[in-house]
Amino acid sequence: MPLRHLAHALLAVSLMLFGPATPAAGFLEKEIHFSEADVQAQIDRNGSLKKSYGSGTIVITLDESPKIRLGEPAGQTTVTARLRVSLLGQPAVPVDMLGTSGLRYDDGTKAFFLDRPVVQSIQSAALSRDYEPIARQAITQMMASYFRNRPVYVLREDGSLQEQAARWLLRSIRIEPGQVIAVLSPA
Repeated sequence: MPLRHLAHALLAVSLMLFGPATPAAGFLEKEIHFSEADVQAQIDRNGSLKKSYGSGTIVITLDESPKIRLGEPAGQTTVTARLRVSLLGQPAVPVDMLGTSGLRYDDGTKAFFLDRPVVQSIQSAALSRDYEPIARQAITQMMASYFRNRPVYVLREDGSLQEQAARWLLRSIRIEPGQVIAVLSPA
């Protein structure tokens, strides 16, 4: 059976199993949803990170998982984290970071990743205002590195029937408040 016919058959089966398409979905499209809690649970499993920039000029440590909010601002993800930043060999100081990010799907790994995180602001009572721009730039680089290879959600082969269908029929994704919506379609 050609791959195209198999995809159509899978869609027909998934529509029968999961019911009719949602009102927002187009003809022969089906939407599935992943909650903010599902995404946060995966981020919590991703672990910590310590990065050094400029031959040790700046050392940033992320001990706790970043926290996310889906759909704030519209179509994006808000990322918050508490980091420890050490400048020029000085003791590390706590820094609170607020950033935004998009979301991308990698078909090869069948996983979702935060895409192009950008630090919007940093706050620290112990960090000199003179060093904030360089710390902000280094934190942006560290967050991009952290999320580049650490998925925020993975479609499992042994997952629900919806996840199995999404592995083959995923066409687009969007972020809405509290959830990620994946659109399935045979074409």
